[in-house]
Amino acid sequence: MSVGLVVVSHSPKIAEGVRDLAAQMAADVRIVPAGGTDEGGIGTSFSVVMAAVESAQSGDGVVVLTDLGSAVMTADSVLEFLDDDARALVRVPDAPLVEGAVAAAVAAQGGADLDRVTADAVAAGGPGSPSTGAASGGADAGADRAGAADETATGSFTLVNAVGLHARPAAMLAQALGALDAQTEVNGVDGASVTMLMTLAAGQGSTLTVRSSGPDAERAIQTVGDLVGRGFDED
Repeated sequence: MSVGLVVVSHSPKIAEGVRDLAAQMAADVRIVPAGGTDEGGIGTSFSVVMAAVESAQSGDGVVVLTDLGSAVMTADSVLEFLDDDARALVRVPDAPLVEGAVAAAVAAQGGADLDRVTADAVAAGGPGSPSTGAASGGADAGADRAGAADETATGSFTLVNAVGLHARPAAMLAQALGALDAQTEVNGVDGASVTMLMTLAAGQGSTLTVRSSGPDAERAIQTVGDLVGRGFDED
């Protein structure tokens, strides 16, 4: 089981394309496209979004990603229709559609809870993004991944794979670090965020400087070293 995702777009093709892209990073996550009207035209549909939310729900919650303003309104209408218990398990964050879906999918694949998946989707919007607490239907979230910084470890590693830290390696690294009880930074950005890792644009030969704190700090450093050393299994 994992947090499910719904991709709401005015265009069925965009919704399906974002689903397909995010699924490349998260094969085990239920990602449901909700694009277009009931007839398959351009627009949004209450019934299409409602069916997608119900389909994506496994009991761990659902994060709904939207494209334009009326898509948000449709998603919010679905929230209002749900009973209190069901509404508590759905989030409609203010997050970018593509980057947010990829970041949320990676977090969900790594076993993150609903609030963490939501927070990662929001963070994909960049440093100026609103906090998770502002997301529709959500509770305050965004607590540090590792509250106890009782251990600190560092390491430096040189990328050997031909294309560097592109989408797939970034997703592998984010998933692996997200599963550990540690707060890990790679070249100054959150190592558990696939979008933040991709902003580094680190190519072959680039050095990754890693700093980790928390109970699993040493494991985090070892994990980065192992993945980099294996070339992210791309050879």
